[in-house]
Amino acid sequence: MSCIKDWPVADRPREKLLSSGPATLSDTELLALILRTGHSGSGSSALDLSRQLMNRFGSLRAMASAAATELCELPGIGSAKAAEILALGELARRFAATSLTPGTRFTSSREVFAHFHERLRDRKKEVFFTLMLDSKNRVLREIQVSEGSLNASIVHPREVFQPVIRESAAAVLFVHNHPSGDPAPSREDLELTSRLRDAGTLMGVRVLDHIIIGSGRYVSLADRGLLD
Repeated sequence: MSCIKDWPVADRPREKLLSSGPATLSDTELLALILRTGHSGSGSSALDLSRQLMNRFGSLRAMASAAATELCELPGIGSAKAAEILALGELARRFAATSLTPGTRFTSSREVFAHFHERLRDRKKEVFFTLMLDSKNRVLREIQVSEGSLNASIVHPREVFQPVIRESAAAVLFVHNHPSGDPAPSREDLELTSRLRDAGTLMGVRVLDHIIIGSGRYVSLADRGLLD
């Protein structure tokens, strides 16, 4: 396999990007720029490694969501290159997520979904967040309450409402993900929401919604009338 430096200048990914812009490069070419070097043991170029990775995982999203050990199974991908790939995926998720600053006011469940979707859709474990709001439903703070197993997240009302009381929040929104990609609420989700709503009522804190994030879609329990 030939080295990229032996190719015509116009065909080299770096030169192609600088002369024509990043939009002209394929996913494989962009990934080759991140990897920078190939595998001397097999004679593979960075572009060859990129093709092998894409063939192995099928998409950039699947590759960036893989475990480091999975990436390192491919000859030529060591811990350093695996770390670069995972860092790239995390940067992409953070860039895609909408910004959240104190004072932000959510007016619909879809806005909450837009904020959390890229951060949560590829997580392998359930992660539970509380958004604390003031009396005008403006965000005071976002806090991660728990990170559970592959199938369930253990959340206790005491853990949820301790920071809510400290912040003197008037209302809360709950958000968690389903690693399966299917946001349909489970029986446990409904039972947890009921316990949290009842606890909020006792403490004078309004529970506005519990939003479950899947892959490309979500379920709002408030929109379904399950918080009335």
